[in-house]
Order: sequence, then structure tokens, then C-alpha cells
Amino acid sequence: METAHPGRTPDSAPIISVSDLRMVYGSKTVLDGLTLDINTDEIVAMLGPNGAGKSTTIEVLEGFRSASSGSVSVLGADPITGDAGWRSQIGIVLQTSSDHGKWRPRQLLSHLSDFYLPYVDPWPVDELLGLVGLEEQADQKLQTLSGGQRRRLDVAMAIIGRPSLLFLDEPTTGFDPRARRDFHDLIHRLSDLEGVTIMLTTHDLAEAEALSSRIVILAGGRIIADGSPLELTHAIGRTAEITWIQEGQRHMHVSEDSTSFVRELLAGEQDSPVTDLEIRRATLEDAYLSIVEQFESGRDVDTETFEGAQL
Repeated sequence: METAHPGRTPDSAPIISVSDLRMVYGSKTVLDGLTLDINTDEIVAMLGPNGAGKSTTIEVLEGFRSASSGSVSVLGADPITGDAGWRSQIGIVLQTSSDHGKWRPRQLLSHLSDFYLPYVDPWPVDELLGLVGLEEQADQKLQTLSGGQRRRLDVAMAIIGRPSLLFLDEPTTGFDPRARRDFHDLIHRLSDLEGVTIMLTTHDLAEAEALSSRIVILAGGRIIADGSPLELTHAIGRTAEITWIQEGQRHMHVSEDSTSFVRELLAGEQDSPVTDLEIRRATLEDAYLSIVEQFESGRDVDTETFEGAQL
């Protein structure tokens, strides 16, 4: 059964559209002319140092905070005036959650499902439990679930109304590596299955790279970089650092054409073998730190080095 979502934007229109958004508290400017469009089916990670304006931006998009000025459209409506039908299209996974420990996943999801019936056809509870991998824990008390299982339930609660837009706030804080990987698999499966647009905030650069198709970097209340993980990495990673040992000495060379350099190096190794050869290119973490450092030092971020990224 195809579910009708009242007010859903056409496929050609951005699911989120923000123009010149400002948020001022007294003499402090938290958001300073932020402009952003997000399209259907994107997975967008919002990164930035503490105080950059990430949480404020998300709260404005969710309709929990009114901006000082600028325009905001989410699913074709102003979030601050969105009605219950509009809100039924949005799923939110907060950084922390608290429910009565004696509730059980099947019981809790069945209870929540009733609230969506006037607006959408919610997920069948048992099908949803299977999607998030909680079939075996369906009738356990919440207080007995592990952290990863509890986070899966948070996602189930957020998507039971088949939302068009899902917000994830620091979704894997405190997870061990296996739980984090399982959660990432769940988000990718959800995106592929439902075509949900996902926006997440995280301080984990590896998580942003693993999950997102696009990364938006905030600093000083505005966007300073916007592109795919690969575009942002290439922006500061045109050169590679090559290290090797030859005749007992460690050597290092920086080159924009590492393939040609290594080919020449190895071609001349007959008299002196090359060992421990390593080629290191910039990582997303390198790119992020470089971009933020440029901004914080008062230098303009070098837009010419971003081929596909928008700055």
C-alpha cells in the first residue's frame, strides 16, 4: 500500500530549503546568513566545531526553535507552523532518550502507531521490528536492552510513521565498533528501502564518511564547505606524501603525481632496493581540520581547490 503524505514536496523540489537564516541571542549571533538546500534521498552530515550552530540549525528545521530572520521550508512548510499532519512526516532520533524501563518494544511501538493512523498508514509493528533487527527482543523490557538495541528501537520509533525526512543527532555516541557498524548498516538499509532523506549531526568523521552522500561544514554560524566526502578530501589532498627506506635511510617526497614518481623510484632500485614504501593521501579528517583551521585563522577558505564542492 502506498502511503499518502500530506504536504510532501514534489520530487523536483528541495525537501529542505533555507535562505539567509539568522539566529541572534542578545549580542551573540549563532547563525549568520545560512543558506542550504537538501534534496530527496540525500544523506547529509552536518559537521562543525562546538558552537558552530549545528544544534540550532537542526532545531529550527525540526520546528522547535523560531529563527530571528530568513526563510525556512521543510517538506513545503514553515516548520514553526507545521501541523500534526506535517509533523507525521518527520522522524527524529535524539542524542539521548528516556522511556519507562518496563515498557517492551512491541508494546511501545504499537502504542505509538495509533497516533499516526489519522495521517498515514504506519509500519506494521512486527515488520518494523524485523527491519531494525529487534525480533528476538520484541517482548523484553527496555531496561534489559543493550545500548545498540536501544538505539535501534529509537530508530524504529522515529520511522514508524514512514517519514519523508529523518533527523539523527549524534546517533552512535558511546557505541562500540560492532554496534556502530550494525547501526550504519541499518541506516543504509533504511535509506535504500524507503527513500528517506536523512540529516545527521556527528563529531565522528569516520561516521560521516561512512553514512553520508554529502557533508556540510558549519563554522561561525555559516556554511564554509559543502560537498561529498570525496570532494572535500580532494580539495586539500591534491598531493600525496610518499615515504620509503633505501640504503638504511628513510626518505619522504611530496608529489601531485605519485604514480609516476613511484614508477621512477622502483625502476632505479636495482642497485639499492626500496623497502617500506608507503603512499599517504589526505583523509576526510585532514580536510575537515584544514578547512576549519583556515576559517578560524581568519583566512578565506580556498574555494578554487574545491572542484565539485560548493562553498
